[in-house]
Amino acid sequence: NGSLRIPSMSMTPEERKHAPLKADASKFRVLVVDDSAFMVKHLSRILVGAGFDVIGSAADGEDAISKFRELRPDIVTMDMTMPNMNGIQAIDHIRMIDRKAEIVAVTALGHEDIIRTLLSIGGTHYLVKPVQPERVIAVMHAVADRLGQG
Repeated sequence: NGSLRIPSMSMTPEERKHAPLKADASKFRVLVVDDSAFMVKHLSRILVGAGFDVIGSAADGEDAISKFRELRPDIVTMDMTMPNMNGIQAIDHIRMIDRKAEIVAVTALGHEDIIRTLLSIGGTHYLVKPVQPERVIAVMHAVADRLGQG
């Protein structure tokens, strides 16, 4: 019908069939990092609706590192521009903890320099704000597929 459908907190049986699952049939666990409470809520809603388990959130890079150590998520969505410690610095620290950490960068339109830096340090997936639910789901499924093969 052409209308944009934003996933709800609960999935229909049809949506559940397409939700990515780990080899042990559990959901992929995601840490959402953004200094905007609105973005945390928005991304979390999309991710939960797509079958991911949002296990926590952080509002800056320092908090992200602490939460990563504590929660050991499968995937992190990381805002690139935050106070105290930006996303690139946080990614560097997280990769010291786990060099195989799967991190999806989230940046505002017009920050191509940040995307270039991200790609130069080994980042492979990113989302541009304002995020579109379909793009979030496609990127997260690609990461989940890679994790499932790894």
